[in-house]
Amino acid sequence: MKLLALESSSDLFSAALHLDGSTAGREGAPGASHSEIALPLVKALLAEAGTRLEQLDGIAFGAGPGAFTSLRLACSLAQGLAVAAGLPLLGIGSLEALALELGEGRAYACTDARMNEVYCAAYEVRGDSVVTVIAPRVCAPAQAPLPPGAGWRGAGSGFQAHGAALAARLGLGAGAVDAAARPRAAGLIRLALPRFARGEGVDPALAAPLYVRDKVAMTSRERVALGGKA
Repeated sequence: MKLLALESSSDLFSAALHLDGSTAGREGAPGASHSEIALPLVKALLAEAGTRLEQLDGIAFGAGPGAFTSLRLACSLAQGLAVAAGLPLLGIGSLEALALELGEGRAYACTDARMNEVYCAAYEVRGDSVVTVIAPRVCAPAQAPLPPGAGWRGAGSGFQAHGAALAARLGLGAGAVDAAARPRAAGLIRLALPRFARGEGVDPALAAPLYVRDKVAMTSRERVALGGKA
């Protein structure tokens, strides 16, 4: 199977190309403008592989949750490429891809949602399969849902932004947290392969980001309540 994947839900944009068992990836520098580097990275991947979009079987994108603008970029770029090449499209949860970064076992994926909130979810990683224990949600770090049982590890920018307090609430020691981990397109490929094989790809017009929350900014009153400026 031949697949392209795009992931832009965090401060890291990455793209990956899977061709019959082998996956190659490219990523921009953390914080680099996704809109400026996304298409050039995709074109470079295809050129290196000597492959055209029309030769692929599908495209996957990181559906989120994450930054609104970044999610719209990945979705719209994936839609444009899929329509142009007549390919099915599949949105994959970005927190699932983040969980894969920790490897086998129990993973608590948590990213910074700004506005003093985090996006979080809990999964059990079994090879290339990710089983949802706690579905993605947005909440204050102090209200992060507690996963059942023991043996959990944490990953993601949520632990960078709210470090000690979040880890303490979840009962995670410093060695059990990888705050530098980010969702990557290579993880999307691993998750997308069996789903495309099952025929889960959809018409590009039906694809949409997973926002989780509808609010994109605080009101002046809320900023003042948190000690900021109106």
